[in-house]
Amino acid sequence: MKYKVEPTSSEKVMRENDFIVSKTDLKGRITYGNEIFIEFSGYSEAELLGAQHNIIRHPDMPRGVFKFLWDNIAAGNEVFAYVKNMSRDGSFYWVFANVTPDYDAAGNIIGYLSVRRAPKRSALPVIEGLYKAMLEAEQKAGAKDACDASLALLVGVLNEKGMSYEELIHAL
Repeated sequence: MKYKVEPTSSEKVMRENDFIVSKTDLKGRITYGNEIFIEFSGYSEAELLGAQHNIIRHPDMPRGVFKFLWDNIAAGNEVFAYVKNMSRDGSFYWVFANVTPDYDAAGNIIGYLSVRRAPKRSALPVIEGLYKAMLEAEQKAGAKDACDASLALLVGVLNEKGMSYEELIHAL
């Protein structure tokens, strides 16, 4: 089910000891969400289970960030990222996410696990500026080439700083 949610300027700030945990299947459908996930998302457990994880996607998030994330976790890598999510009431909340593949006993990826905690507040202005530039690149490129344009901008910033993505995220 799709919900029509309009973003607002109201922010929910994660508490220092909060951990949002969710699991998805290989297609990104939510199979588990803890109480903190339910609280911050504003959706009931019944609304979340089986829904695409992008139910909480905020329009301020560049598509290129999610392409980078999905490409890396599908290849078996863990990813750390700052993510702006949107609650059912349109408010937003920032998280520092760690997303990892979930494996079965035979070593096959069967889904994904995401644990999110409160982000470093000092990092958010840098991330917001980067994401805004990535969104602008996506809009200029058009829907077909948006992800490539956004990722190219990110790679350019990393090259300019002489850092890997992980180094940048952990340096903030």
